[in-house]
Amino acid sequence: MEAGLLSYKAGEEAVAQRPKGWRGLLPFLGPAFIASVAYIDPGNYATNIAAGTQYGYRLLWVVLAANLMAILVQSLSMKLGLATGKDLAELIRDRNSRWLGALLWIQGEMVVIFTDLAEFLGGTLGIHLLFGLDLLTSAIIAAAVAFLLLEFQRMGVRPLEGAITLLVFVVTFSFVVEMFLARFDPKETLKGMLIPSIPGPDAPFLAAGILGATVMPHAIYLHSALTKRRIVGKTDEEKQHIYRMYLWDVGIAMGIAAIINMSMLVVAAALFAPHGVSPHELDEAHHWLGVLLGPLAAVLFAIGLTASGLSSSSVGILAGDVIMRGFIHYHIPLYLRRALSTIPPFFIILTGRSVSEMLLISQVVLSFGIGIALIPLLRYTGDQAIMGSLKNAPLTQVVSYLMAAVVLALNAYILWMAFHGIDV
Repeated sequence: MEAGLLSYKAGEEAVAQRPKGWRGLLPFLGPAFIASVAYIDPGNYATNIAAGTQYGYRLLWVVLAANLMAILVQSLSMKLGLATGKDLAELIRDRNSRWLGALLWIQGEMVVIFTDLAEFLGGTLGIHLLFGLDLLTSAIIAAAVAFLLLEFQRMGVRPLEGAITLLVFVVTFSFVVEMFLARFDPKETLKGMLIPSIPGPDAPFLAAGILGATVMPHAIYLHSALTKRRIVGKTDEEKQHIYRMYLWDVGIAMGIAAIINMSMLVVAAALFAPHGVSPHELDEAHHWLGVLLGPLAAVLFAIGLTASGLSSSSVGILAGDVIMRGFIHYHIPLYLRRALSTIPPFFIILTGRSVSEMLLISQVVLSFGIGIALIPLLRYTGDQAIMGSLKNAPLTQVVSYLMAAVVLALNAYILWMAFHGIDV
C-alpha cells in the first residue's frame, strides 16, 4: 500500500502548501475517473448507437443533458464522503435498522451482479471481435485481465486509478478517432447538442434509454467511498479547498465520459444513418464499421469495447465490496468476489444467450436501485448536521430534486417499456 500512502501524503501537502497549476491539482485526480467508468460501459453503446442511427445528430442534446446530470450526482457523492468520512451505504445503515440494512445490501448486490454481468460480457465480446476467438476463450482471457486489474488495487490506490484512467483514455481515443474517420458534420453536431428536439415517434423511447440509465447506483456508493478518507481536511476551510479540487476531478472525468458518449452517437449519425444501416447488436455495429470505414475502424471499436467492458466490470467489483461493507459491515476478499462474479457470464455464454439482451435486462434491474441510492444522497447532502459547511446550497438542493424527479420518472418509464416488451 506504499503507493497509496504516498498519494495521501501528496494530497495533505497540497492542502497545506496550495501549489498552483497541475502540481496543486494532480493529487486530487483519480476518484472521479474510477466512478466515470460506470457512464461509459457497454450498456451505453447500444442506446447511443441506436439514437444516432435512427435520428442522426438530433438527440445529442439528450446525451449532453444526461452527462450534466452525472456531474451533479457524482459531485454530491464525492462531497458526502469528504464531509462525513463515511460512504453512502454506511450512512444509510447507521440511520436505519439492521434488517433494513440487510435488505438494502441484497438489492445492492443484485444491481452490482447484473451490471457486472453486462460489463463483463461486453469486455468478452470486445476480445472476441478483436482477435476472432470463440466467446468462451474470450471470456477466460477477460477473466484473467479482470484479476490483473484487481492486483493494481492491492498495490495501492494510485496504481488502480492509473490503470482505470488509462483504459478510459483508450476508449476515448478509439471513439474520437472513429468520429473523424466517419467525417462527422461539426455544424450538425453543435446543432444537435444545443437545440432540443423530439424528431420522431420513437425518440422518447431512445431519450428515456439514454437519460434513464444516466445515474448509476453503484457509482454513487463507490464515489463516496473513494473520497471519505483519501485526503482529510482538518478545518472547514481545508475541506472547502479539497472540495473545489475534487470538483475539477469530477468535471474532467465526467467531461471525458460525455465526449465518449457523444462520439458514439456521432459515429452512428455520420456513418450508419446516411447508409440506411441499423445494427441491432454490438457485433453488427463492428461489422458495418469495417465495411464502411475499413479494418482500422472495426479494430478501434473492438479495442474501445474491450477497455470499456473490463474497466467498468472491475469498478463494479469494487462497488460491490463497498456496498457489502457499508450495509452489513462484512467483507469477502475481492478475488473471491471477482471469481464468483464470473459464474453468471460464463453461464450466459455456455447457454448462448444474446449479449444485447443481457444489456437490456441489466438496465431494468439497475433501474430498481436508482431511488434507493439517489434519494438518501440528496437528503443527507442537504442536512446541515451531517454535512456541516459542505451542506448543499438551496439552489443546488432544488436543482438536485428536480433532476432526481426526471431520472426516477424515466427509469419508471424504462421499467414500463421493458414489462410491455418494448426495446429500450
